[in-house]
Amino acid sequence: MPQHPPGTEWIFYDGQCGLCHRLVRFVLAQESTPVTFRFAPVQGELFRACIAPGQRQSSGERAIGDSIVVRTADDEMLVRSAAVIHILQSMGGLWRLVAGMLALIPAFLRDAAYDAVARNRHRWFVRPVDSCPVLPEKLRARFDT
Repeated sequence: MPQHPPGTEWIFYDGQCGLCHRLVRFVLAQESTPVTFRFAPVQGELFRACIAPGQRQSSGERAIGDSIVVRTADDEMLVRSAAVIHILQSMGGLWRLVAGMLALIPAFLRDAAYDAVARNRHRWFVRPVDSCPVLPEKLRARFDT
């Protein structure tokens, strides 16, 4: 994994998913804490380098590539609704409250809702042209491949 300042966390997203691109843009616009997220597509080299082949399956159920994956500063891997909750908590403010309310829902229900959206995301959201969202120059440095 590339060297970055302590506290850096990675969000791996589906580079071919319009919803995932919107999530990345949302995080960039809303984050207000010292946690610095870096971003990379699950189709990229960094994802393959950071996530061991055995970990690329989510509890043997589905390929992780169908999920948002967060690699925390503590080297923990979070997927699906747990990843979304972690992102919201890290963003602080009102989003921390939203994350707390989501965390009250049992994980199997959160993940079922996540999976329902994931199954339909390519129909509901336009597929992006690039695997990295088009961003201002100052934000592009936060993306890895």
